[in-house]
Amino acid sequence: MARVSRGSAATETRAYGRSAAMLTLALGSAGVLAYVFFAVASHTLDRDDYGEIVVLWSVVFVCASTLFRPIEQLLSRTLAEREEVGEQIRPVLRTAASIQAALSLAAVAVLLILREPISDNLLEGGELLFWVLVTALVGFGGAFFARGFLAGRRQFGLYAALLVLEGSARLAFALAVAVGIADGIDAVALGIAVAPLAGLAVVPLALRRRPTQPAAAAPQPRLGDGTEPEFTLSRGGAFAAAVLVMMLSEQVMVSSGALFVRATEGAAAAGFIFNVLMVARAPLVLFQAVAASLLPHLTRLRTRGDATGRRAFRMSVNTTLLTIAAFAALTTLGVLAVGPEAMQLAFGDKFSYDRAGLVIVALGMGFYLSGAALNQAALAQGQARPAAACWVLCAALFVVWNLAAPLDPFRTVEVGFAGSAALLAGLLYLLYARPRPLGADAFEPGSPREIEARLAAADEIG
Repeated sequence: MARVSRGSAATETRAYGRSAAMLTLALGSAGVLAYVFFAVASHTLDRDDYGEIVVLWSVVFVCASTLFRPIEQLLSRTLAEREEVGEQIRPVLRTAASIQAALSLAAVAVLLILREPISDNLLEGGELLFWVLVTALVGFGGAFFARGFLAGRRQFGLYAALLVLEGSARLAFALAVAVGIADGIDAVALGIAVAPLAGLAVVPLALRRRPTQPAAAAPQPRLGDGTEPEFTLSRGGAFAAAVLVMMLSEQVMVSSGALFVRATEGAAAAGFIFNVLMVARAPLVLFQAVAASLLPHLTRLRTRGDATGRRAFRMSVNTTLLTIAAFAALTTLGVLAVGPEAMQLAFGDKFSYDRAGLVIVALGMGFYLSGAALNQAALAQGQARPAAACWVLCAALFVVWNLAAPLDPFRTVEVGFAGSAALLAGLLYLLYARPRPLGADAFEPGSPREIEARLAAADEIG
């Protein structure tokens, strides 16, 4: 019996691995396009102009990911559940659209109120750059909504096509400057504004596909039979607010380093540290595909409650962590061998790269990816609140470290990222190693604790 259970667990793990590998290949192409965009921009623009592009992109990415990814995750989980049991998805779409529209309007209002300080101080008087910022944020509001819709309906081919269209459109503007069709920072910046709008071209194709009907082999609980509360604006908004806190913490750790350097050393220095942190950022793009398949996989195994499910759960987490460790080790060895030379080949010889700094960031990348994987496991175990507390603590320490600046500005960001990532991985491992008893996951139907537990599993996808 144990042999059968172990074989079943291995089968589950291999199935998850195939799914993650397929999504990683699709989304990896989008990550490569983003990497090439910055490489071309770095070769084409001077140091200061490239730094301004980095600052603009950092602000857009941090704001868009923080504000809009919660809706993507809310949609991806809830639509999948409702289509599986044959329930209507329109109430979910209306609620999510209301939240997303409110967030977009609020973001635009804040930007308009702060237009002068943003244009004069953050973007150094760039009027067009300010409007690129506004347009890009509105565009990403629609793009993240579309991502959640496509993921929830399991249209991963169109999901990947959306990302590839975004990356291709952004890169096209940088290439236009590189070959002489256009000129200057404004042309490159326009690519950041156009990219999310270009990706929405796949939406009409998605709307033509009828929802997938659930398999009849396994009876499913229905969401409208009194066991599931109605999906309302207050419940959807509460979930979005909770995930927003976690997303903000994530972006503080991953994306704010360039902004700290920009505040003290100028735009050119921000471009330099942004390039260094690409050693960590590029693998994070690939990990989004792993995360998209890991959380639903672990959640399904957790809900089984049998020995095979528990064994497959541990095997899947361990396999993911071992893969991350091997990848991080190879990256670190590569950085030790040819790191500075590879960076200058990719981004040009405008900067001289420090081998030690690249190694620190590569090690931090390994810890961060491990923490992200363990976060999926903790969420699958119904531990969303303590997991969010771990993120907030690590992000706060990262900010305090950078404000104190005990080292030079570049080394401060590098060490701060690696240290906060290591702490995050350690805290989330302790959380994962002490799961709540499975019986604690069962609550009274329709109770607030049941709602929280069901929505927690949607956190951190993508």
